[in-house]
Amino acid sequence: MTPGLMVSAPSSGTGKTTVTLGLLRAFADDGLAVQPFKSGPDYIDPAFHEAAAGRRSFNLDTWAMDDGLLSSIAAEAAGADLVVGEGSMGLFDGVAGQGATGFGSSAETAKRMGWPVVLVLDVGGQAQSAAATALGFHRFDSDVEVAGVILNRVASPRHERLTRLGMERAGLTVLGALPRRGDLSLPERHLGLIQAVEHPDLDTAIAGYATFLREHVDLDAIRAAARGVAQGIPSPLPEPPAQRIALARDAAFSFTYPHLLEGWRRAGAEVLPFSPLADEAPHPSADLVWLPGGYPELHGGKLAAASTFLAGLRSHAASKPVHGECGGYMALGEALIDKDGTRHAMAGLLGLVTSYEKRKFHLGYRRAVLRAPMPGFAAGAALRGHEFHYTTILDEPDAPLAEVTDADGNPVPETGSRRGQVTGTFFHLIARDAA
Repeated sequence: MTPGLMVSAPSSGTGKTTVTLGLLRAFADDGLAVQPFKSGPDYIDPAFHEAAAGRRSFNLDTWAMDDGLLSSIAAEAAGADLVVGEGSMGLFDGVAGQGATGFGSSAETAKRMGWPVVLVLDVGGQAQSAAATALGFHRFDSDVEVAGVILNRVASPRHERLTRLGMERAGLTVLGALPRRGDLSLPERHLGLIQAVEHPDLDTAIAGYATFLREHVDLDAIRAAARGVAQGIPSPLPEPPAQRIALARDAAFSFTYPHLLEGWRRAGAEVLPFSPLADEAPHPSADLVWLPGGYPELHGGKLAAASTFLAGLRSHAASKPVHGECGGYMALGEALIDKDGTRHAMAGLLGLVTSYEKRKFHLGYRRAVLRAPMPGFAAGAALRGHEFHYTTILDEPDAPLAEVTDADGNPVPETGSRRGQVTGTFFHLIARDAA
């Protein structure tokens, strides 16, 4: 078993991503093969992990994935010396209703994998009181092992000393103390971090995080705290929806879960990437065109002018299936309205009209029962996924694709739609439902 640990925190915005990236690169620089994972339905962080560690990062999701799929994805750590997983939100944050295997919290992932937790604490504005927070996390669930804490945004040597005194009183190990530095934050936009491919100098930034952590945390103690990844009986990764898949891949369309792509390739499917932003058409030999989510709302004018892409997409849809997720779904529609209120014509393969000018926040797990087939799944199949966008639907005239509910079983109005062989959803597919 490969020893592993999880970097988590009491809440979002505490610095756990920069700490994770710094640890990944620092251990890799020391000659270790480090396998990254991300707990929960995150579309962006795995690409940053891969840039830091040099190994593809995979999501582990205890709400959407059954035990067999979790075991299969955990097996990606084979051959690695160390696993570093990154949590999402706060350590115990999940949904109210239990899913395929759990509630989707990072704590569940840590327990399932047998990883101790390194808790990143933003200690700004407090000193000894930070220990009360850490102690609460340490005691909240006796099955979750908190190996120690990294103090982040420490203001001065005096501040560090007082905070360490509180941790000593609480019996908690301090694994490092990071001085406050404003240049350590990653650029963000409306869905969180910018994409790794868009960072102006990502490798230099990650190298800086690694140097900073090497100076202020005990890497040897962190590595010594790692424990073996729990084993289970693996099930196959998701099967490909077609043999030859034209996959949109650029700054506008990039949100595809790594375990899906890995499953497609291992089953012998050929993935043919193309860039709509570069006005590339999907390969004419493709059996299926798949448009992932991303940021088409930031590139409406360029996509509307991409005549080669749009013509190729329409030509394919005349005889073969096309599927879009979230941003890809928006691009298949009639029009997209950007933040300035400008209307951009899209592919027109569906009647969908969406607006980023009239923003509404949509976030959460989704369970969908298909009312009609979509690529890879027959009508009646139950799927699990996740939705995260700010787009408002102004018109969705086509037949609904699925009956969609949230994690608590409440109906969701974003049902996706279908017209001929063209389908689209606002949720990003994670796995077939195991319930």
